[in-house]
This record gives sequence, structure tokens and C-alpha cells, in this order.
Amino acid sequence: MSDHLSAAQPEDAGRVDPVDLIVVGAGILGLAHASLALTQGQSVIVLDRDHEAVGASVRNFGHACVTAQSGDLHAIAKASRRHWLAMAERAGFWAAEAGAVVIARTRAELDVLDELSAAREDGEVALLDADETARRVGRPHADGILGGAWLRDDLRVDPRTTVAALAAWIDTQPRGEVRWNTTVFGAGEADPAGGADPTDGADREDRADRAGGADLADDARVVVRTSRGPLRARRAVVCVGHDVDRLWPELAAEHRIQRCALQMARVAPLEATEIAPAVLTATSMLRYPAFTDLPSAQALREQVQAARPELIDIGANVMCTQRPDGSLLIGDSHAYSLTAAPFLDERTSQILLDEHRAALGRDLAVIERWQGIYASSDVAPYLVREVAPGVTVVSVTSGVGMTLSFGLAERTLAA
Repeated sequence: MSDHLSAAQPEDAGRVDPVDLIVVGAGILGLAHASLALTQGQSVIVLDRDHEAVGASVRNFGHACVTAQSGDLHAIAKASRRHWLAMAERAGFWAAEAGAVVIARTRAELDVLDELSAAREDGEVALLDADETARRVGRPHADGILGGAWLRDDLRVDPRTTVAALAAWIDTQPRGEVRWNTTVFGAGEADPAGGADPTDGADREDRADRAGGADLADDARVVVRTSRGPLRARRAVVCVGHDVDRLWPELAAEHRIQRCALQMARVAPLEATEIAPAVLTATSMLRYPAFTDLPSAQALREQVQAARPELIDIGANVMCTQRPDGSLLIGDSHAYSLTAAPFLDERTSQILLDEHRAALGRDLAVIERWQGIYASSDVAPYLVREVAPGVTVVSVTSGVGMTLSFGLAERTLAA
């Protein structure tokens, strides 16, 4: 990573503290691994280069888009949903089983929703008439809406608070710890010849006991090199999102990982309006596999391309969620590159804002704008690779980290 070493190191910098699992990265994917490992009785240290989470996990919609996944991704998303609800209860953060509503304003959009509803189990994708669609998304009228669908299994959390709450919960567990402001330079198999524990006697026994077993110090085969000294563990899971290329550039190149930059905004609360579900539109149906796998999706793509080519040009996914304070998170555009340009294009922001005004039938006042960045790959929707004995790199490379996080962590820990 690019952070500089802190000039002031803790007194025990360089000490080796064996634990069952070291997790690199305190975004939602890393914290999902850490929290599930703790519930399994493992000892865990989470490392992050920042003083708090500031990456993709706090810049998104807070939407677990379960229903719109297909195949294996749908199975992972459903497992993730189960863990989301369990961890919300344990850690005390808000999680709403509010589903999502897809607004349909053309016949082609309705055709996609009809086809998906017919393909899923009863109640999973419920078709709505125009008035009910408008009511669920807080519209004052149904003008311009033909109908919609309710996606039952989707969840919502507040991205601004959830990751912090989960990290705090991990840090308060007897066998959990989160170490902020700690940059990781690499991880690999410990050198059996030169990797002796630098402490011994009672201190070593005490650390082994805290870690969960007297033999853990001898069984810690992984060393993680950090700006505060080396750490040992039985296993390390590296969840650094789009920054895989900072640590394993060959792996990032093989998986063709790029950075996807998004333009998003927060708009002021709408007076006396509660929008419980996530709100999706036609462009959402051009991005998520449950929709794009359907034969009717091609006609929708052609329609949007002909009628609103600017939405295709900016890679739009016009969707929104409402935070507990009533403000709306709206977005988003998608631009792909190895290094994301930091500049926000006002034309793109205006296209998205105008489309949201049309979808919601309301005027919207922007109070914040920002850029999100996540890992993207055309090779596979996620990456799981053992790069050294006991060291696994995990990254969601399809923009659905909140959706897959816990389900993917469950699989990784079971492997």
C-alpha cells in the first residue's frame, strides 16, 4: 500500500502475536471474514491502513442486492443475507428486510419483470401495478409508470454506520482486535529457520492462551509484514478490494482487475416521505445477472440505447436508497481504468440527477457528491486465490461486495 510508515511506533512493534486468523482490510468483505471467524471461536486480528473505513464499503448504497443475482451468485447472496441479519442482531446495527422495488416505465421493462417473476419461486419477485409501485417508492402520483416489481429478499443497511459498528463489535470481542493505521506490505509462509518467536516463557504462554491454544505459536505458519512489525497467524485472508495490484500485481493482471469509478450523491430528505425498499430502474436491469440472463433483456437494452444513449454511455445504474435520516443515496455511473481519474464530471452527475427526478416524480436537492471506487473484472465476479500456504486473497470484482460479503466469507473460511 502507499501509506508511509508512522514515525511513532508502539513499544511492542515487531512482536509476534500468533492468532488463528489475520484479516487484511477492514471493509465489509474483510469484516465479514473476521466476524464469522469469531463466531466460530477463532482468534482474529483485522489490519487496515486507514484510521477508519473510507473505501467502497462506506461509499455505496448499503444495498444487499440478493434477488437480482443468479446461479452461484444467488446462492452466495442468500447465505450472505442470513449472516447479515444475524450480525445486525449481534453488533446492533440497522438492517432492514425491506426488499427492492423496480420501476417499469415501458413495455420492454415490464416484459423483463414478467419473465423474472415467472422464473422465480412464488413471492420472490412480486409484480406490482402502477399505483402500488408509486406508493412504495414515495411518488406523489403514478404518471409515467406502467408497473413494477418487488424483490422480496433484498436487504438494506446504512453504509455510513454499518462498517464502523461491525468493526467496533469485532474489537470488543475477547478474541478479536482491529488495528487501524497499520499498512500491510505482504504476507507469506513463515520461515521455519528464521521465524522463532522473539518472546518466551510466561509471556509466550499468556499470548498462546489468549490466542486460543498453547500450540498456536508453534502452528502459526503465516507471517504478515506490516508497518508496525510482523504478525503471525495460522491463516491470513487479504481483502483489499481494487488494491490487489499493490500487493500481488501478477494476480491482478491475470484476473484483469481494474478500478471502476462511480459518481454518486446524497440528496436532502423529501418531506413526509419514507422509501423503505431500495429503488431500481431500467438501467439496473441492464447490470444485474438475474435480469441480463433473460431473453427479454436484449430488447430492453436496445430500447434504452435508442431512447437514452447517454445512460449507456456513462454506464448508468439509476437507483437509490434512503438512509435512516431520510436523505437519499443516488447514483450511479461506471468508468473503468487501471487508475481512476479523481475528477467528477458534472454532465454525468446531471444526467443521473435528472433521471432520478423523473423516476421519483420529485425535485431533489443535492447535499453531497463523491466518487466511489471498486474492483472490477471481466474474468469472474469474484476472486479467491491462495497465493501462499495459508494466505488467501479474496476480492469481489463485480460491484456487489455488500451482497456477497458474508456468503463469500463463509465459503472461504470453510475451505
